[in-house]
Amino acid sequence: TISTRVRKFDQIRAIAETYDNVWCSVGTHPHNAGEETDITTADLVRLAEYEKVVAIGEAGLDYFYDKAPREAQAEGLRRHIAAARETGLPLVIHSRDADEDMARILTEETEKGAFPALLHCFSSGRDLALTGIDLGLYVSFSGILTFKRSDDLRAIAAELPADRLLVETDAPYLAPQPWRGKRNEPAYVAHTNKVLAEARGVSEDEMARQTTENFFRLFSRVKRPAG
Repeated sequence: TISTRVRKFDQIRAIAETYDNVWCSVGTHPHNAGEETDITTADLVRLAEYEKVVAIGEAGLDYFYDKAPREAQAEGLRRHIAAARETGLPLVIHSRDADEDMARILTEETEKGAFPALLHCFSSGRDLALTGIDLGLYVSFSGILTFKRSDDLRAIAAELPADRLLVETDAPYLAPQPWRGKRNEPAYVAHTNKVLAEARGVSEDEMARQTTENFFRLFSRVKRPAG
């Protein structure tokens, strides 16, 4: 369950503590970056010590809604990157209509030292996807991949290395076909996996196996289920 405000982390942690199969992140969504400019890398690192925190973020750049000053978004992103670098936990990256700035920041920060990260709910262009791959990042596809007008996105998904792909729901948003427009839920990720498999010319079972392996490799703090 994703963190969007560090100041509300206690609520996120309570959900993770209530359910054995729920894990969480800690971070500030770019929409809220202007509210939490005082949250430091040290704050993120300290909260990430909690055992059910498996990721940093979600942080990034959103120039579509522009709900926070772009400077605050960029500064927040760099702080989250530093936390990911220090903790070794993957950074969940939100990027919308900000491909050039995102690629530049990720490149600059990688030059300071590598860090694990995921381009989450990917809907950006091919150049950003390939930049992410070159920098060692993973790319995750949501229900957007199943939409009729997502041919370009499916072409990108077909091109990327198999060991860097994930699927996700972004629930309760972005339900895949045939539930588009309805409330999304985790079970629907199977439909996104199906479309990803079709785009890559492999079986659904193989795609599910590969994305599952990729997930546990990236989110290494998550315990594999028994059996």
